Amino acid sequence: MGGLLLTGIGCDPALVRAPAPRANVTALVGGRVLPSPDAAPIADGVVVIDDATITAVGPRAAVAVPAGARVIDCTGGTIVAGFWNTHVHFTGASFRSADTAAASALGDALRAMLTSYGVVHAIDTGSYLPNTLALRQRIERGEVAGPSILTAGSGFAPAGGSPYYILPARIPELSRREDAALVDAELARGADIVKLFTGSWASQRSIVVMPVEIVRAAVEVGHRRGALVFAHPSNSPGARTAIEGGVDVLAHTFPTSLDGTPWDRALPAMMKQRGMALIPTLKLWPYELNRAGAPADIVQRVLGNGMAQTRAFADLGGQLLFGTDVGYMTDYDPTDEFVYLQRAGLSASQILSMLTTAPAARFGRTGAGRLAPGLAADVVVLDSDPTHDVRAFARVRTTIRNGRIIHQRDA
Repeated sequence: MGGLLLTGIGCDPALVRAPAPRANVTALVGGRVLPSPDAAPIADGVVVIDDATITAVGPRAAVAVPAGARVIDCTGGTIVAGFWNTHVHFTGASFRSADTAAASALGDALRAMLTSYGVVHAIDTGSYLPNTLALRQRIERGEVAGPSILTAGSGFAPAGGSPYYILPARIPELSRREDAALVDAELARGADIVKLFTGSWASQRSIVVMPVEIVRAAVEVGHRRGALVFAHPSNSPGARTAIEGGVDVLAHTFPTSLDGTPWDRALPAMMKQRGMALIPTLKLWPYELNRAGAPADIVQRVLGNGMAQTRAFADLGGQLLFGTDVGYMTDYDPTDEFVYLQRAGLSASQILSMLTTAPAARFGRTGAGRLAPGLAADVVVLDSDPTHDVRAFARVRTTIRNGRIIHQRDA
């Protein structure tokens, strides 16, 4: 009798249970997969994640979904590698007292600024170092859902050139080569990169340019410690001193001129020759000028200069990185940045490279920024196809970092 009962139970569909979900395995199923900027798309794809690592990528017909895996339906969407934003600031009120603030509040702030836009890696180009280190520590301990963070700490200005827009606060100023010891001290305290204001708006009508010998001294310190050096150029002279001083990354284009002279067309080729990278921050220019009440023709001229510089550098094969200056800029939506990059002549695949493989290479993670077995499970699911409309890069359903969902938009 007992054997008959067991047989009956085994045959009753109502009593047959599905395998329990495997907490560490996730399958993204049914989306269009873009494995890398230069790879052929997979129309009906599957990406399998085991713990923090991608284990399979391919068409649904060829990739088996592991039994018990958590399945995320990506139908109609596009699956890409996780994004970098290489120009942010953790200076807003939401990030203050990061060592004691509620984890949920910090997670909400990170979601609003970064993770809801697919960002899994962020480069902070200026903030209060102890606070940003505390934020990073809480993220890495798993208390707060957020991106990886590299930070510049305070940043450094030329003598008499602390930016007027952060007053009454001031940042350290470098007036002699010996002052590069301040750069060394900030790196020793935990900063990962160096930020120099090689051209700094000391007032609304004046830009102070850092002498090239001071730039070189700071760069020597940064490079000796294995740190990349970023520069805020403001104008062509500020860009030139950064280039000649050996800086690695221009944190902005340099479209403005106080005296009306054209921007220096020789600079993109100099940057390419020296192996530099450029973060265009194109949306910043209309954002700033519109806040200042500038006439529409001025706004378009400055934006046009920034797009022309971006296009010239791209045409030379220069390395472009995506960054938006959010944290300083309180409008977090990057849609306009994608549109302006396209207007500058960049394709969707070039923009995807700016978001993924280019920053991975620049920050020493060669081979990352792609979807492939064995790589870190940093993945973004978009609503639609950015190769049809670049605005899709800003419409994110799901953001995954190291296999952990750090943003999931409600249906």
